[in-house]
Amino acid sequence: MRLGCLLFSLTLALGAIAQGFPSRQITIIVPFAPGSTSDLLPRAISPLMSQSMGVAVIVDNRPGAGGSVGAAVVAKGEASGHLLLMAPSVVLATSQWLYKDLPYNPQKDLTPVTNAATTPNMWVAHPSVPVKTMNDVIALAKTKAGALNYASGGNGSTSHLCGELLKAIAHVDLVHVPYKGPAPALQDVLAGRVPLMCDNFSNVIPHVRAARLRAIAVTALQRHPQAPDVPTADESGLPGFEINVWYGFAVQSATPKPVVQKLHDEIVKALRNPALAGRLDSLGLTVVGDTPEEFARFVAAESEKMRRLVHASGAKVE
Repeated sequence: MRLGCLLFSLTLALGAIAQGFPSRQITIIVPFAPGSTSDLLPRAISPLMSQSMGVAVIVDNRPGAGGSVGAAVVAKGEASGHLLLMAPSVVLATSQWLYKDLPYNPQKDLTPVTNAATTPNMWVAHPSVPVKTMNDVIALAKTKAGALNYASGGNGSTSHLCGELLKAIAHVDLVHVPYKGPAPALQDVLAGRVPLMCDNFSNVIPHVRAARLRAIAVTALQRHPQAPDVPTADESGLPGFEINVWYGFAVQSATPKPVVQKLHDEIVKALRNPALAGRLDSLGLTVVGDTPEEFARFVAAESEKMRRLVHASGAKVE
């Protein structure tokens, strides 16, 4: 009898927590500089969430250390649900295997909410660089050993691991140039200051369409429907070369489950907005919107995959 009363009281308490949330402004921490997909997604859904939830939903960029600075803000912050993290794959699945001292523990400090969207990466080059295929890139790297640069959105990013994987598979010596996010890295590639980058499809495809960048290969096992003429790295002589990036949301691990569920429902509702869904599709993003439990299992599997990839590439960040 007492146990039944206790469970009933607990149910009422959890219901009250969910009903009372949100009680004030929600802040989405983006761990990279403005201008990339990590920034685009929160800014696209925040007005829709605000309208639905009746409170302001703002975006706060906290770049640095490959996303670790922003991730630590949420990991060490309040657990009320009013602080939300845009958590791409590097934050939840990769950095822990690269950095010796990470300021947060992705398994213990953060709770996955939902995987918003996913996209493959694409190798691109500035039009002035004499490469059109992955074989051209490899040949150029061999003639300019230790002198051919590639940009990335930061240590541990998928753009970084793309380069490390190419180095390991093709036995070439590329020079990694990390930035505080994909946007500033891409700006230097567009300006011709860095010749190559392997950035996510949604970031680079507008510039490929505008002929400001040359598409070399997609890092997926199948061609992308938004760029059917661009070959995969796999079919370009690099068997199994597959690196995708995904964009999730997470909260501090002690956040009550009803609040996590409510955030999930609101984020997925925004992602299903027809106008927004069409915009994301045009950028080559596949909307996911899975449950917190499904996303947690996905993160665990991706983390193990990234552990093997980092180990195979030999990449490390001191």
